[in-house]
Amino acid sequence: MARRVPEASALEYVLGYTCGNDVSARVIQFAEMKEGCLLIGKGFDTFCPLGPVIATDLNPTNLDIMTRLNGEERQRANTNDLIYPVATLVSYLSDAITLQPGDVILTGTPSGIGRITPRDVVEIEISGVGVLRNPVVAEE
Repeated sequence: MARRVPEASALEYVLGYTCGNDVSARVIQFAEMKEGCLLIGKGFDTFCPLGPVIATDLNPTNLDIMTRLNGEERQRANTNDLIYPVATLVSYLSDAITLQPGDVILTGTPSGIGRITPRDVVEIEISGVGVLRNPVVAEE
């Protein structure tokens, strides 16, 4: 468990790094935001796939991140572009939340992906981690 972790030792509490596909139902998300909350716009079943592995030996300060939609690059960034470094996020969150083994922290999404529709394929790639590949499938 991690509670009130100093930033200088925060990465000692991180098991590893993986890709996360932060899917949003924008119509619902924007309606919720107008009401001052976020409830289910990012919380539908299947909306946050993770993988393909947990890389345990990476330095999170300089990793390339790319997103492709149907093979076309839509996002390109680097973890050194984050507003807050990973260690800062872990420390900050642990001030209010006791972090448990298995907890996942998503660091944010670069701009550029846009709308996805059924039959699209989204690929998230992080250097040292690999590629998370997700087909977009409409719920039956």
